[in-house]
Amino acid sequence: MFQQFYLWKLLASGIIFCCLFTVCLGQYDDGTILVDNMLIKGTAGGPDPTIELSLKDNMDYWVLLDPVKQMLFLNSTGRVLDRDPPMNIHSIVVQVQCINKKVGTVIYHEVRIVVRDRNDNSPTFKHENYYATVNELTPVGTTVFTGFSGDNGATDIDDGPNGQIEYVIQYNPDDPTSNDTFEIPLMLTGNVVLRKRLNYEDKTRYFVIIQANDRAQNLNERRTTTTTLTVDVLDGDDLGPMFLPCVLVPNTHDCRPLTYQAAIPELRTPEELNPIIVTPAIQAIDQDRNIQPPSDRPGILYSILVGTPEDYPRFFHMHPRTAELSLLEPVNRDFHQKFDLVIKAEQDNGHPLPAFASLHIEILDENNQSPYFTMPSYQGYILESAPVGATISDSVNLTTPLRIVALDKDIEDTKDPELHLFLNDYTSVFTVTQTGITRYLTLLQPVDREEQQTYTFSITAFDGVQESEPIIVNIRVMDANDNTPTFPEISYDVYVYTDMNPGDSVIQLTAVDADEGSNGEITYEILVGAQGDFIINKTTGLITIAPGVELIVGQTYALTVQAADNAPPAERRHSICTVYIEVLPPNNQSPPRFPQLMYSLEISEAMRIGAVLLNLQATDREGDLITYAIENGDPQRVFNLSETTGILTLGKALDRESTDRYILIVTASDGRPDGTSTATVNVVVTDVNDNAPVFDPYLLRNLSVVEEEANAFVGQVRATDPDAGINGQVHYSLGNFNNLFRITSNGSIYTAVKLNREVRDYYELVVVATDGAVHPRHSTLTLAIKVLDIDDNSPVFTNSTYTVIVEENLPAGTTFLQIEAKDVDLGANVSYRIRSPEVKHFFALHPFTGELSLLRSLDYEAFPDQEASITFLVEAFDIYGTMPPGIATVTVIVKDMNDYPPVFSKQIYKGMVAPDAVKGTPITTVYAEDADPPGLPASRVRYRVDDVQFPYPASIFDVEEDSGRVITRVNLNEEPTTIFKLVVVAFDDGEPVMSSSATVKILVLHPGEIPRFTQEEYRPPPVSELATRGTMVGVISAAAINQSIVYSVVAGNEEDKFGINNITGVIYVNAPLDYETRTSYVLRVQADSLEVVLANLRVPSKSNTAKVYIEIQDENDHPPVFQKKFYIGGVSEDARMFASVLRVKATDKDTGNYSAMAYRLIIPPIKEGKEGFVVETYTGLIKTAMLFHNMRRSYFKFQVIATDDYGKGLSGKADVLVSVVNQLDMQVIVSNVPPTLVEKKIEDLTEILDRYVQEQIPGAKVVVESIGARRHGDAFSLEDYTKCDLTVYAIDPQTNRAIDRNELFKFLDGKLLDINKDFQPYYGEGGRILEIRTPEAVTSIKKRGESLGYTEGALLALAFIIILCCIPAILVVLVSYRQRQAECTKTARIQSALPAAKPAAPAPAPVAMPLPPPPPPGAHLYEELGDSTILFLLYHFQQSRENKSVSEDRKHQHFSSNTVEAHKQTHVDGSVKNSWPKSAREFTLMSDDDDLNTHSTIYKEYTDQRPTNSDFLLRTDFVEPFLPKMQAKNEFLRGPREKIQRMWNRPICLPRRPMWELPNRSETIALKQRQSNRQEAENESTGTNPNKRGNNRPLLTAEGTNVTEKEEIRQSESLIIQGTEQLQSLSSDSSLSSPWSHSSFSTLPTVSRPVELKSEPNVVVSPAVCSLELSPSMPCILSSALLSREASTCMMTFETKRDIFENLPHPLKISPPPPPPSPPPPVPLILTPFALSSLPPSPPSILPPSPLLPLSGPPPPSSTSPPPSLSSLPPPSPPLPSSLPPSTSVPSTKCVFTPAIKHTVNVTPAKEMKSTVIQLSTSTTVCNANPQREPKGILKHIKNLAELEKSVANMYSQIEKNNPQAHLLKLQMSCPSETTNMEMTSEQNQENLHNIVEGIEKQTHSQSTSL
Repeated sequence: MFQQFYLWKLLASGIIFCCLFTVCLGQYDDGTILVDNMLIKGTAGGPDPTIELSLKDNMDYWVLLDPVKQMLFLNSTGRVLDRDPPMNIHSIVVQVQCINKKVGTVIYHEVRIVVRDRNDNSPTFKHENYYATVNELTPVGTTVFTGFSGDNGATDIDDGPNGQIEYVIQYNPDDPTSNDTFEIPLMLTGNVVLRKRLNYEDKTRYFVIIQANDRAQNLNERRTTTTTLTVDVLDGDDLGPMFLPCVLVPNTHDCRPLTYQAAIPELRTPEELNPIIVTPAIQAIDQDRNIQPPSDRPGILYSILVGTPEDYPRFFHMHPRTAELSLLEPVNRDFHQKFDLVIKAEQDNGHPLPAFASLHIEILDENNQSPYFTMPSYQGYILESAPVGATISDSVNLTTPLRIVALDKDIEDTKDPELHLFLNDYTSVFTVTQTGITRYLTLLQPVDREEQQTYTFSITAFDGVQESEPIIVNIRVMDANDNTPTFPEISYDVYVYTDMNPGDSVIQLTAVDADEGSNGEITYEILVGAQGDFIINKTTGLITIAPGVELIVGQTYALTVQAADNAPPAERRHSICTVYIEVLPPNNQSPPRFPQLMYSLEISEAMRIGAVLLNLQATDREGDLITYAIENGDPQRVFNLSETTGILTLGKALDRESTDRYILIVTASDGRPDGTSTATVNVVVTDVNDNAPVFDPYLLRNLSVVEEEANAFVGQVRATDPDAGINGQVHYSLGNFNNLFRITSNGSIYTAVKLNREVRDYYELVVVATDGAVHPRHSTLTLAIKVLDIDDNSPVFTNSTYTVIVEENLPAGTTFLQIEAKDVDLGANVSYRIRSPEVKHFFALHPFTGELSLLRSLDYEAFPDQEASITFLVEAFDIYGTMPPGIATVTVIVKDMNDYPPVFSKQIYKGMVAPDAVKGTPITTVYAEDADPPGLPASRVRYRVDDVQFPYPASIFDVEEDSGRVITRVNLNEEPTTIFKLVVVAFDDGEPVMSSSATVKILVLHPGEIPRFTQEEYRPPPVSELATRGTMVGVISAAAINQSIVYSVVAGNEEDKFGINNITGVIYVNAPLDYETRTSYVLRVQADSLEVVLANLRVPSKSNTAKVYIEIQDENDHPPVFQKKFYIGGVSEDARMFASVLRVKATDKDTGNYSAMAYRLIIPPIKEGKEGFVVETYTGLIKTAMLFHNMRRSYFKFQVIATDDYGKGLSGKADVLVSVVNQLDMQVIVSNVPPTLVEKKIEDLTEILDRYVQEQIPGAKVVVESIGARRHGDAFSLEDYTKCDLTVYAIDPQTNRAIDRNELFKFLDGKLLDINKDFQPYYGEGGRILEIRTPEAVTSIKKRGESLGYTEGALLALAFIIILCCIPAILVVLVSYRQRQAECTKTARIQSALPAAKPAAPAPAPVAMPLPPPPPPGAHLYEELGDSTILFLLYHFQQSRENKSVSEDRKHQHFSSNTVEAHKQTHVDGSVKNSWPKSAREFTLMSDDDDLNTHSTIYKEYTDQRPTNSDFLLRTDFVEPFLPKMQAKNEFLRGPREKIQRMWNRPICLPRRPMWELPNRSETIALKQRQSNRQEAENESTGTNPNKRGNNRPLLTAEGTNVTEKEEIRQSESLIIQGTEQLQSLSSDSSLSSPWSHSSFSTLPTVSRPVELKSEPNVVVSPAVCSLELSPSMPCILSSALLSREASTCMMTFETKRDIFENLPHPLKISPPPPPPSPPPPVPLILTPFALSSLPPSPPSILPPSPLLPLSGPPPPSSTSPPPSLSSLPPPSPPLPSSLPPSTSVPSTKCVFTPAIKHTVNVTPAKEMKSTVIQLSTSTTVCNANPQREPKGILKHIKNLAELEKSVANMYSQIEKNNPQAHLLKLQMSCPSETTNMEMTSEQNQENLHNIVEGIEKQTHSQSTSL
């Protein structure tokens, strides 16, 4: 049993396992593995199976079982398992049957296979496409499409996330902007939201591709589908009107309107001109053309906005709807030549975007003046070789063109009169330009001067109505050398006789050249053949016998003669002929000879008969009688020639038209056969104007022209005039219809305008031909012109709109309208048709008759609109025409025919009435309805009483016509219980009228059944508006006999504010009351018996109704509300006290005291406790309470509080900003209206200005400063009260200050035109802003600044120079005074010290001992004189040994005087200063040129040969460049040996301030510059070489550099004497061994400001006791590089700390020093520019070494003698106390030391210090002694100079014996600026005292030093 149980247990576990893991998928041969192992204990296969497995309930056999492997498979052969529809297989359930073959038991286990969804279906949209419409004004963020909600979107039949849909917008390449314009923020809903603003004008449709995807977890398996959402943009009213026509502006949607033009003649009445024709017609359309519905489309209103001249409203008016321009009164052109108007078009719905266009109206002069030419005639010139198109010139040189100016007095001289100029002749040769004031003549064809030399013609100007007088134009053709001289014959035969004498004529040759001038002048020359026997006259061509020639009979000659013109050589022409001469014997037979062979003659054809024309007398050599005759050329015998005299006369009248030229051959004969000679006479007959033009008789007289064509050719006329020249030039003109036709110079006739046949189809045109004579002749010709028709007119309906009323229910085929259209064209065949296709199923239109009929009956009720109408278009067209059809609108109104009668709600109505009811008492109400459509007359029900059936009730009762309420007609007095029957009729207003009736039964009640009120009126106490619901108002009461009374409110309670208890009569509040909404109520109450109420009847009577008057009591339930939340105002700098700033106002809805305001201000504290502003308590006027001088750009913010009930009620507040301004912030707006008008309208005007300023700066406020008369003239001194100056400024709420005046000008001036438009309603007609200008105060300041003259400028400059010069002088005086005081004090102390000097005793070995008390003043020399004085004496002693005078070395005196002053400062506080502990450090000072140094016993020489491991390197590269002379001197003195560096090593003790972490080390201070410094100081004192600020050369100078040389010498001598006497007492004075208590710093002039160290550090030392303080704000790194010339800038501050130990928790315990040793051992002498006092070295046990800072070298040996200072040999010094307390916390400066090569200190030039303020110690002693006397007193104590020399020599010897070797410590340190605390212990080494900042040696004369 246990085994079986275990087996089944395993089986159950396996089945459960199968159920759990059926989702595991795998591939197998037979299908997908569902369960890979059921884990059933036992085997189903093999030879000995223990179990048998099978499947039961295997629906559709989806599962296969492998019993051996206990696996389940999916049977998917030939099919697919699909969870989705239509299969919808979500799970498969099978039973696994397990049979235990050993036991025989059967166990069934259910296996449920869950079919998980596979994302195998894509989403599908319900619709293929989606549509949405969006108005373009829809704001961004609006949801524009929700069409995917519900089942309308996409669906996915998959399950879970695979079936969930997300919507996204995809990029549409065909519509790239769609995905930027719309978005789907919530992807699950698919709602499309507008992302960008729409613009219908840019785009009207968007195609949005929306993708729907499922939310499969694996992104790669997600399936998508797309659809297109078509979004149509609806036009919105976002654009204003637009004038047409217009020109598009490139790259914009703007369309710039054209300028409308109009021209009207002057002095015409409005009746003649109105309406004025404007070209193009004024038209504006709304740019939003497709606003739906069309009824929402706005109309356009037109108006004239502004114009010039300003009185245009007198003359013109524009219709607001049609834009029709009308003339109001005639215009005189003398006063108005033109009008320029601005037209405004705006929508009638108040749209804020108007459109503007310009209208130019030209006033035409009345055309009553003829055109005229400015010159009476013109003379022109043209070169005969000029090409076609050349311009005629006005001078012979052909440089300028001929200008023909034609003007018209009707038009201004500066405008083109647009005249037509035509030539009356030679139109084929010349033409004139047709435009412009100046016209030019040009050449149409080449001219030949030889053919015609001059052209004379006339020009006429024509303006369309008037013609000018013709002017004569004479064109002269200038000759060109285009002809060759020509002989008449090629050769000539001539005979000469031997008896002829020299000079006799042989023959005269005549060549002809048609050119003129030099081109026609001929020169004759015999080329060859004359043999010297003949000569020729070059001018006449006469060949004569040469002088001295004898002719021989039989000789022959052949002469070649050339004839050449005199043109320029390049253009010259010539020809030749041959003259053959034969010499004959002499005879007497020579013929007569004419003077000329050819004669030319011009005569007029009008010449009289008998006139003498020419004398042709010939000569005969022999003197024979000569006979003359005309041999040929006059067949008509026109001329007579006298036979004897040769006079030619006119014999007959001439006619040029028949013969214009005669060539007469005239002979002269002496009677012999060979005695005849001939001559030629050329006679030209000139013309006179004796003929009129004659038209060609064969021309067509009947012409035709097509209509509607301008410049159409009509025909051509031709007339001739036989006269010549201008007399024969024919000009054409029209005798009539000049405005319709025009004729050209060649007679061609054209139409001037388009003719309209429909207006006139026939014209008789008169053509006039005129010649060009001065007194012209003319002739006329009449032409018949017929206008031909074209199809240029569309059919026009007799009415553009047809409206017809058609009754409903008319039968089909009924004709209800006939339309008619006419076509004025000839032969038109008009046909009709319906254009609107949507109504063709309703109506039919006959194509030829125009009859409109019904196709079916119309039903009024079928129309959705209240007014049933159909509007459609019909058109009429010409069947054979080409013009568009005519269109008319037909509106068919369907008339309702009253289909239904009114029907009562019931047939019998009941009512009750009191027997004494008054007239008008309501009884009951009847009601009837009409089924006709509402709103129509047929549906309107009215009531009346039928007085036929029941006449009496009809006489006492009535029914209201509209309401149906039955009332009493009279005051009743009827018997109770009487019942009346009243018939009421309900009727409508339809056609026909239909009605119905009902009966009303009225019962007259008994009086006892009607309650009676105790009062007719009730007036309860007032009710508070804050009364809560249910508050009792009052009680009414009525009484009745045996009746229960019911109360009700029957009137006055429409708002249901009150309720009534219908049993008790208590009236109560039923709804919140508001006094501000309604102050009282009148309720009409009624009391009825309960029976009447239950019967739903009411019986009003006199007794059972009453009125209740209820008054509402106001309460303070509304706080004050300011008109603005934020007030902005301004106040001028020069505002007076209590000047008005602005007025605030608060309103309260309450009444009475509850609306009475009290104002107060809440102002933040202002300096000095001032109240900047106050407010008037009850007016709200804010005023100033202080002066605001020099407070421009300041502002004040505060609050104003308004409290109602005079300050006891509710409050409201507002913020106030007041900015301080002045004239620099203001602008003046100048207007042409008086100030009083501006003051009245100032609030409205300010609001307009605010609006324009706020367009640029949101929230800005324009404040009015003043309103006054216009100021103008010089300095704005004149006032004009007809104009106004409005001074304003603007406050920017963002900056709280005034807007810049120039910016305000830009804001206002840029919108001046718009501001004027807005101001016009307030300024009135013609009122406007003239200008915006700067206030006069600002302008005057600018002018005064510009007018500042040279004198004022010079005075200012002089004053400035004087001030600059005085400041240095004052400083020099102060410095000099201080120096004198110091020297005076020092001298006095020396005098007092010398007599008391005693020899010094030898000093014992130094031991630690307590500090001795300070010695009295004058105890020893060191105490009184100080180290610097002794050094000074030593220096002069050395100089004296070298035989140098003191005056030669006075350049060192400044050094001494400063040390004297410094020494004095060190002894002010006595022993207190000297008892302070000192920190020792060692300085090394170098010099190569100081004699005192080189001879000093403590002087050392170093060469460049130093150990290689030494860290100490001498810095020479820094000093050498400054001392080239010194270097040369050194090299000369030393020779070629190594360079020597000299040093003094001197340990220095720093007083007063303990220096922590300072190792004992050596410092090196280079003094190579000392010589240079002395030289510079000397130069400065003498004024020869002043230093400049910024000089990089170090220089140390003293303060007192202004003393004279004598004073310096005298002071030096006195100091030497004093030093000598004290030095004598030094050897025996015991004070030489005094302790170190009096050692101190010496002092130099102080500077009060930090100085930056750049190339050379500036070093300044304070005169007071100095302590080191590092500025925490700037870390400082000190190194050798920093102290060198190339160092970077670093800042370090030293401050004075007098009580340095006051704050120490454990004060230092200092033991007294040991007795001083005697004699003092020699110590190194330190020479420093800072004149440091001698200080003793610190004892080695003062502090233990710091573990954090390693020492760079051993400390120097302890010495008991202090080293000598710069100016003296100091006495020996005692050691410091040996120990400190175990733990001492003192301020410390952390210093980090690194090895350094060299430390160099450079001294700041004193010149740089002079610019700062000098600080003197407060303890400086002022001496009253005269410094000039002091040297005399000192000299008394000096016996001789030898004693001084002896003392100094002894001093040197002591120094040589006792001077220890100085140790140099090479370190550099980096010092942070932080000040820290550290614990001090007794074990710390003494070297830590020296771990202080590198700059300690630079402690100078200021309390703060900058590195």
